[in-house]
Amino acid sequence: MAFGKRGRKGGDGTAADEPAGTEPDLDGMEPEDYEAESGGELEGPFDIEDFDDPEAATTARLDLGSVLVPMPNGAQVQVELSEAGVPSAVWLVTPFGRFNIAAYAAPKSPGLWREVAAELADALRSDSAHVSIIDGPWGREVHGSATGSVRFIGVDGYRWMVRCVINGPHASIDALTEQARGALADTVVRRGDTPLPVRTPLPVRLPEPMAEQLRAAAAQQAAAAGQAQAGGQQPTGGDIPPASTARRSVEGSAMQQLRTITGG
Repeated sequence: MAFGKRGRKGGDGTAADEPAGTEPDLDGMEPEDYEAESGGELEGPFDIEDFDDPEAATTARLDLGSVLVPMPNGAQVQVELSEAGVPSAVWLVTPFGRFNIAAYAAPKSPGLWREVAAELADALRSDSAHVSIIDGPWGREVHGSATGSVRFIGVDGYRWMVRCVINGPHASIDALTEQARGALADTVVRRGDTPLPVRTPLPVRLPEPMAEQLRAAAAQQAAAAGQAQAGGQQPTGGDIPPASTARRSVEGSAMQQLRTITGG
């Protein structure tokens, strides 16, 4: 199923009236014709162009540059950095587990998620995970289960694909999935006009207060490491938690496969 209607929204986020039309030609559609394959009332994720006032899209959403994501009550933010120290993923951590919503460059017509979903399922099977394909609110979802649970939800939009990754223990994965679906349904994608190869991750940009906290934590960790080396001791990191390493489980290895598949 594909979303990203490009039907304009008012400043309050409500959809403007649109004339009734026939079933869209998904292969040759234009932005203003991009609707859900199944028809009916449209939901998110939305395109920033859906809003008459783009600033309204930032209300009650965490602005990460390419995606604006609503945060569940009590959620915390966990930032994943690349080797260059650039934010590559932002996870929302809840008592049930964690999930990540990110966007990628895609063709004008839908179909990328179908390809990615098949590749993810194959990758999970190669890790000896039990895999099932579920018919979710937006179409197919990939569910993997081994020592933990991982679920992938994808939605095709106009020139973007948004993907949600959900990691959690078996006992709480259903509750976590409902949280993630709720956030995904109200997510806004800021694609931009820059031409990009298909599957290129759209850049993640942290809000300045969060970026400043990250820089301060990195500086504190570097200073602690320098002091430990000067004293001939191994750095303990103080109050700064060590960087997590990928585990060879359904959570860790599936994430590594995901980055390879999507170009992240």
